[in-house]
Amino acid sequence: MMEERARQAEDGAGFIRIENVSKSFGSFKAVDEVSLSISKGELFALLGGSGCGKTTLLRMLAGFETPDAGRIFIDGQDMAGVAPYDRPVNMMFQSYALFPHMTVEGNIGYGLKYEAMSDAERKDRVREMLELVQLTPLAGRKPHQISGGQRQRVALARALARQPKLLLLDEPLGALDKKLREHTQFELMNIQYKTGVTFVVVTHDQEEAMTLANRIAVMDKGVVRQIGSPTEIYENPKSRFVADFIGSINRFAAAIVYVKDGIAVLDCAELGQPLQARAEDGFEPGMRVTAAVRPEKITISRERPEAGNVLSAVVHDLGYFGKDSLYRLQLPTGKMISASVVNTRRAGENERIAQWDDAVFLAFDPASVILLRD
Repeated sequence: MMEERARQAEDGAGFIRIENVSKSFGSFKAVDEVSLSISKGELFALLGGSGCGKTTLLRMLAGFETPDAGRIFIDGQDMAGVAPYDRPVNMMFQSYALFPHMTVEGNIGYGLKYEAMSDAERKDRVREMLELVQLTPLAGRKPHQISGGQRQRVALARALARQPKLLLLDEPLGALDKKLREHTQFELMNIQYKTGVTFVVVTHDQEEAMTLANRIAVMDKGVVRQIGSPTEIYENPKSRFVADFIGSINRFAAAIVYVKDGIAVLDCAELGQPLQARAEDGFEPGMRVTAAVRPEKITISRERPEAGNVLSAVVHDLGYFGKDSLYRLQLPTGKMISASVVNTRRAGENERIAQWDDAVFLAFDPASVILLRD
């Protein structure tokens, strides 16, 4: 058994196993029979809105909350009855919780005071952590003397100093501004790669989860709605909730008329014309479905395209965001549809694809249409 667990951990399979875990607070069910597996060395994200259960699940991994039902295993060991301080786990909180009277070096080394190490070993470990997060020149400063991004790295170094098998991060970048958050995401990924420590990140930020994580679990009302890579979650959502929660999407009620050679022809009253979509196994004629397409999959043109799904529309609204422009267009049926266009070159207002009230054509490939079961 011990050899099997060692081999399993080495292979990375099932390093963390959460089996049918539930947790309630009074009449509120925060986590409802959640099961998932996380591999060794993985950067895994729990993604969802407020109250979805992601932080409660994280706290149960840490040992701060006890499941009402189900079991949690870390590296083959059942965590039932194991106190937080006896778990191979450390946690980095959103507030960072740095000691204001201590230096950067003192904060990083604080948790090592209770480890079975010599003073020389502690100093070496702190020095390694300072180098890892690139804060060696700031070792003698206090938290108020460094930036928000640097404080985040101090908290990360402190959490990693004890060499946990699992690091839990609760909204780790939530306190940073947008530009610094984007930069720090890549720093965090690089540090995780260098250390090989398994990271589980809780976040409500979709872009953050998709940038950081190898895999994402999307949660809603205490339930995991879908688990997959960022590409799988975005391109192949399995429910309307996931499709709506991850990014922007246009949705149309439809019914399948027939399926031939992997392409479904849909009756779609909201569009006022048939719609073609790639159909996976299980989609049959007569089924009521939701057809969905991402705004960036839709092209806008003055001339009618010859292939794909083609719709006539009028520009209703236009938003310019620098790197791209978002168009809201009205179909002859009155249905509104969004299309996103990347601004690939510097252009003035008169050089846009279309202006307000212009009549245009919209086109998108059948393979870009996602079919969701109602």
